[in-house]
Amino acid sequence: MSGALVDRTIIVSGAGGGIGSATVDQCLTEGANVVAFDLASLGLAELKKRAGQRLIVVEADVTSSVDWERVRDESLAKFGTLDGLVNNAGIEGSMSPLVEYPEQIFDQVLAVNVKGVFLGVKIVAPAMTGTNKSIVNVSSVAGLAGASGLGAYVASKHAVIGLTKTAAIELAGDGVRCNAVCPAPIRTRMMDSLIDSMKSDERDAAAIEGLIADSIPLGRIGDASEVAALMVFLLSDAASFISGAAVPVDGAMKAR
Repeated sequence: MSGALVDRTIIVSGAGGGIGSATVDQCLTEGANVVAFDLASLGLAELKKRAGQRLIVVEADVTSSVDWERVRDESLAKFGTLDGLVNNAGIEGSMSPLVEYPEQIFDQVLAVNVKGVFLGVKIVAPAMTGTNKSIVNVSSVAGLAGASGLGAYVASKHAVIGLTKTAAIELAGDGVRCNAVCPAPIRTRMMDSLIDSMKSDERDAAAIEGLIADSIPLGRIGDASEVAALMVFLLSDAASFISGAAVPVDGAMKAR
C-alpha cells in the first residue's frame, strides 16, 4: 500500500506498546495524521520524541471517559477531522486457574480490555467526520477459543469481538465500519511477560518460546508490523466493504 491513509486522522490507543507503536509507524508511513495515546511508559516517551506536524502524543487512560473525551477534542482541535480509531490498549492479567484468579486483577483486565474499547467506540465514533470511517479493535486468538490459565484475558478478548460485531451493525448507517484483528503470539512486552510467567526449573524462556512457535503452523512467533499492516488495510478504502469481521493474524494457528 502507498499513501493509503493520506490526510486521514487516526487515533491509536495503547500506542506505547509493540503493536501500538508499529501501528503508529505504518499509519504515518501511509500519510495519516496520528493521535497516539497511552499511559506513561518508555514506549510513549519514545513516541513523544518524534511528535510533530502529523503526530501528537497524549498521556491518557482508556478506562476514563474524561480522558477519551480529551483525546477526541485534542484530535479535532489539531487536525480538524477524525477518520479512524484503533482500540489497541490491552493487558494480559495473571496466569492462574479461574478458581484461583484474583478478583481485583480480573476487574482490571476487563476494565482495560473491554471498557476501554467500549468507551473508544462510544466517544470517538460520533465525532468521526471522514467519508470512509473505520474502527479497528484488537482482540486475540484468545478471543476465538479458550486458554487455560488466562480466564480474564480470554473473556475480555471474546467480549471485544462481541462489541465489534455490535458496533458494525449499529454504526453502519453512519458509514462507520468496525472490525477486529485477532493476533496469535506476537513479539511484544506482553509476549515476554507470558513467557516469563511460564518459566520453571524444567523450562527456560528459550524452551517456552520454542513450544509456542511449534503451536503455530508457520513455525514462528509473529511480528508487530504484521498486525499493524492488517490494521492499516482495514482502516483504508481497500477494505471499504469489510465490517463486522474478526480476522486472525496467526500463522494458521486457528485453522486447525
